[in-house]
Amino acid sequence: MERILFRSTNGGKPPIDFKEAVLAGQAPDYGLYMPVSLPLISPAKIESFREMEYHQIALEVMKPFIAGIMEEEYLEHLVREAYDFKIPLEKVKANFYIMWLTGGPTASFKDFAARFMSGIIGYFAEKDGKNLTILAATSGDTGGAVASAFCGLKNVRVVVLFPEAGVTAMQRKQMTTLGRNVSAFSVRGEFDDCQALVKRAFNDRRLRFLNMTSANSINFGRLLPQSVYYFYGYSRAASRRVSFSVPSGNFGNLMGGVFARMMGLPVEKFIVGVNENDEFPAFMDTGKYNPVVPSRQCSSNAMNVGHPSNLARLVDVYRGWLCDERDGEGNVIKKGVLKVKPDMDMMRDDFVSFSITGKDVDDTMVRYWNMHRVLLEPHGAVAVCAADKHNSASAVISLETADPAKFPVKIRQLLAMEPELPVSLRGMDGKKEEYFSIGSGYEEFRENIIKQLS
Repeated sequence: MERILFRSTNGGKPPIDFKEAVLAGQAPDYGLYMPVSLPLISPAKIESFREMEYHQIALEVMKPFIAGIMEEEYLEHLVREAYDFKIPLEKVKANFYIMWLTGGPTASFKDFAARFMSGIIGYFAEKDGKNLTILAATSGDTGGAVASAFCGLKNVRVVVLFPEAGVTAMQRKQMTTLGRNVSAFSVRGEFDDCQALVKRAFNDRRLRFLNMTSANSINFGRLLPQSVYYFYGYSRAASRRVSFSVPSGNFGNLMGGVFARMMGLPVEKFIVGVNENDEFPAFMDTGKYNPVVPSRQCSSNAMNVGHPSNLARLVDVYRGWLCDERDGEGNVIKKGVLKVKPDMDMMRDDFVSFSITGKDVDDTMVRYWNMHRVLLEPHGAVAVCAADKHNSASAVISLETADPAKFPVKIRQLLAMEPELPVSLRGMDGKKEEYFSIGSGYEEFRENIIKQLS
């Protein structure tokens, strides 16, 4: 089987294979890696997924990307071990489902990618005899999922950056109580500041000795496993006409679905729910892209992103080019410059997007509890509310991305009840935290990371 190659959205470097793309994380020209071509999964094969378990579907979807790089037997073992939890598809009302992506060890959809990535990166590190550093920025759940998945892994160190006032106490503790090979940095700024530090670090020659790669959704290795649950959700729905409502911040979750559709999954429409960081629905309306700077703070904190990294990939799919303008030192001069406009008519055929206000989120959480006894959290409520606004003709699968127990303050405030903690989240309060507090300047960050990891 011919290897799938990857090119940069900025077009500055020759194509590379899956292993190189995963270990690089970001292209040297600051672009994001995109597959030159995607394997097509036949309608008959997709139909056969109805009889398969989740890990079996994952194997079928992923193996064309990894052929010749990893033994299929090892990949089969990896996905069986990674996806040993339940993924319920709950029918809430006629033609409307919620897919609960919250059954993993950190009660977040980020477990799907983090557990897969820990397997493949650990495999590459051992095969190559290298020490690797995972560098990740988080707006909420990525940090905890990555820290959990990679904690204790031989030959791999983990550095997570989170905005000081931008995560919940539960989310912070999932990063700061593990120790061992995990270092956490609290950044006095926003998620976009954390993300900018990570992107610049990858192209810093003075940090090359750390052998860094990313576990953020700038890394294609994050997106491939996230494409699988779209196939799974479709296979478990009663209808063969399905749309997906996706809560979207950095757009990695959405891009997983887009790649699934490009591989043959018959998706009618993607309903893109964002919070009050409304740069994408405004872009869909006007064709002009204007990042939200600074990003707006909302209860769906993991989606407080004013300039989604993966929008560069989405624009690329529709024959456009979106990038940041940088100076010779790698500093961003201007965010989100649309150098080539994508085919907006095609995008509008495939996507509809809504900005969901804080009041909308609260009303949706209360309404779905009172009417359906479905307990949502703010991110899932964004997707559910967006689906309600669209009023789709097809069946809709709405993605719930975090366990409501991660947001007890909001649930107590709205519903005067205490959400039940899943087993994976119990005992956090008694654990000792350790993390480093830094500003948003790059020089301070580089000095601290060198000090901690040298």
